[in-house]
Amino acid sequence: MSDLFFENKVFEKIDFSVEKLPRGEYDNCTFINCEFSNSNLSNYAFLECEFDSCNLSMTKFENSSLKDINFKNCKLLGIHFYEVDAFLLALNFDECDLNLASFYKLKLKNIKFINCKLIEVDFTETNLTSSIFTNCDLNGAIFNNTLLEKSDFRTSYNYAMNPEINSIKKAKFSLQGLPGLLGKYGIEVEI
Repeated sequence: MSDLFFENKVFEKIDFSVEKLPRGEYDNCTFINCEFSNSNLSNYAFLECEFDSCNLSMTKFENSSLKDINFKNCKLLGIHFYEVDAFLLALNFDECDLNLASFYKLKLKNIKFINCKLIEVDFTETNLTSSIFTNCDLNGAIFNNTLLEKSDFRTSYNYAMNPEINSIKKAKFSLQGLPGLLGKYGIEVEI
């Protein structure tokens, strides 16, 4: 990693798919309306940063540090979050499109997904203990050996998860979510 260090800096309306973001450490920086699609942000460090209205679709974050990062109104299509440095990984998403992203085997306790599209997202073997999914579309999301204890799905929809292969102890679901839990049994639930 380079010695470049950026602190409390705001980056606005920059197309980093053309003008590459300098490799380094970004501490408490804000990225607003920036374009990162198909960029390679491998081996970068982001600490307490916010990405607002950015397009990060298909961006690579291999071995990058993402510590206490907030994404708001961002497109994050197809990102392989499992490639990041998992040490102190902390993420939150508000109004984001994460379709086809993968969180395979990550520890994401207390993560918040608020008003997000999580279509066909891979949560296989992910630890999502005490996580919050508020008003999220989970159509086709993969939950396989996923730890979902104490997580809240009450306002989310279109999910299907097998209680026999996922740990859902004390997780919260709404009555409308029962078909997503019982679908494997061929049971028809009328609400």
